[in-house]
Amino acid sequence: MTTRRNFIVTTSLATAAVLASPSFAFSMSKKEIGLQLYTLRKELPKDVKTTLEKVAKSGYTAVETYGFSIKDQFWGLTPIELKKILDENNLKAVSGHYNLGSFLYDGKKEELIAAIEAAKILKSEFLTIPWVDEPFRRNIQDYKKIAARVNEAAVMCKKAGLKLAYHNHDFEFEKHDGITGFEILLKETDKDLVFFELDLYWVIHSGNDPLKLFKENPGRFKMWHVKDKDKKNNDLNTEVGSGTIDFKPLFAASKQSGMIHFFVEQENNFANNSFESIKSSCDFISKNLI
Repeated sequence: MTTRRNFIVTTSLATAAVLASPSFAFSMSKKEIGLQLYTLRKELPKDVKTTLEKVAKSGYTAVETYGFSIKDQFWGLTPIELKKILDENNLKAVSGHYNLGSFLYDGKKEELIAAIEAAKILKSEFLTIPWVDEPFRRNIQDYKKIAARVNEAAVMCKKAGLKLAYHNHDFEFEKHDGITGFEILLKETDKDLVFFELDLYWVIHSGNDPLKLFKENPGRFKMWHVKDKDKKNNDLNTEVGSGTIDFKPLFAASKQSGMIHFFVEQENNFANNSFESIKSSCDFISKNLI
């Protein structure tokens, strides 16, 4: 039985532990381990139900969707049908990657409106822009145009009860007349409306330091992609904990980053099969990072 005195003592001890070790606060409010479903892009379209069951059994409680289109929805399922399967497996789609190419390039809102509606049905928190096609990111003016459209989309998302995020690769860190596309996006988007999903692999692959980005832009990076670099071939992924990236200092700086969600992603180079790989990554993170 928990008495009032026991509760006060327990609470006081917990508070003292947090003050003594800030990292303890992170473990007390243990983050959910998410999976970017693009990792399972070969399996998912064939059998959504079984694939998501295996995701849940591997230890994940959150997912990030991908692949939505107005025509095919989510691999032939409507957002309502997908939400039902997620609920049955106690999975939350806290974010989704939505291709907003037509809006970013020419301002047409059909895709964006459909994406917002799908994200609302899934009860997501974030609608995330995953990619910008090469012809539309060749110079400073291109990135300024993207930033302006991202700001516009973020206003629409806020009105719908969503937050908008931008996911990076390595090309954003290429310099154009001495400035990177990523710097333009950070500077010219509304910091109160536009957030970033920092792909740690791509930041490091581009020769940049995530910790430096956290320090220079505190609170902007609300989500991360966590994937490791293969020891033999740095152009390939590997299971988290099996490669060359030291994630411990990154997770220790999660508060400065502003990170509230993160997603394991592995695009290639699975050790045996993708399901074993996602479980291996989940186990490593659970035991060593959070």
